[in-house]
Amino acid sequence: MKPLKVGVIGLGVGEQHLRTYQRLDGVEVVAICDIDPARLAEVGDRYGVAGRHGDARRITEDPDIDIVSICSYDDAHAEQCISAFRSGKHVMVEKPVVLHRANAEAVLRAQQESGKFISSNLILRQSPRFRRVREMVQGGEFGEIFCIEGGYIHDILWKITEGWRGKMDFYCTIYGGGIHLVDLMRWVLDQEVVEVGCMGNNVLTRDSKYKYDDTFLTMMRFSGGAIGKCLTTLGPRRTKFHALDVYGTKRTFLNDMPHAKLFDGDQPEDQSVMDTPYPGMEKGDLIPEFVDAIRQDREPGVGARDVFRVMDICFAAYEAAQAKRTVPVSYLI
Repeated sequence: MKPLKVGVIGLGVGEQHLRTYQRLDGVEVVAICDIDPARLAEVGDRYGVAGRHGDARRITEDPDIDIVSICSYDDAHAEQCISAFRSGKHVMVEKPVVLHRANAEAVLRAQQESGKFISSNLILRQSPRFRRVREMVQGGEFGEIFCIEGGYIHDILWKITEGWRGKMDFYCTIYGGGIHLVDLMRWVLDQEVVEVGCMGNNVLTRDSKYKYDDTFLTMMRFSGGAIGKCLTTLGPRRTKFHALDVYGTKRTFLNDMPHAKLFDGDQPEDQSVMDTPYPGMEKGDLIPEFVDAIRQDREPGVGARDVFRVMDICFAAYEAAQAKRTVPVSYLI
């Protein structure tokens, strides 16, 4: 089996990509890239990677590289994805893939024309607890789902008030955080979102230099009839948590810590515990399946359809918040 050669761009979360690739048989990380020379040298030395670059094109255009992991700043993703696809690479890109719909169209066009695969790090699909909930929903154990609620609840406000995200020309916390729960809900239900409404505020950041709303509440209508709600907040006074509540005609699931709860009715004896591990996954856990898909020449578990459809939902949510009305979701693919 021919070894697959990998280049990693961006050594923040990209270090976890690098670590995962190096654990896989027949995969070799041959080059890394970062705009910080000190970080580049430190990570290169730690993992024994010889190829070290400050210019991402040295990786995206390298004819010997098969796979590119793009973990750079969000506003660089589109250009780097397009360059990689035009040079015949498969691409694993951190979310959000892009920040604007026009960029999504360009990246999708480049990917489709290349015949190569794309995936994105929608990592909540790897949580054992959420995988179990999906199996139960798809197996009919919940009956018909009529409502689903989620929340990306993470006290990381500094990332937009002090970090690089807040210094970009545009940023949306739905794209970078809420996207995880939007994807999780459509995946659990195996339904598409057809309509969204959204409201936002900037209570948490109004005295900072951050220019956009930081907290959003997104309402969704799914193709099967269920309605959904997703909270995105980067400043809660609590521990990090991925809220997920699933309401069916037979059963209800409520995520909680350390264990989730299942309800079959409203009496104490109708409640049970789900102790399937949560979160139970690491940032690089989607990479082995992506590599297997490349070797088998098949669409990855998180493939182009998922990558661009969840972005389309996020685009529609932000549009709805700006327009102060519900909007239909228009899908690129």
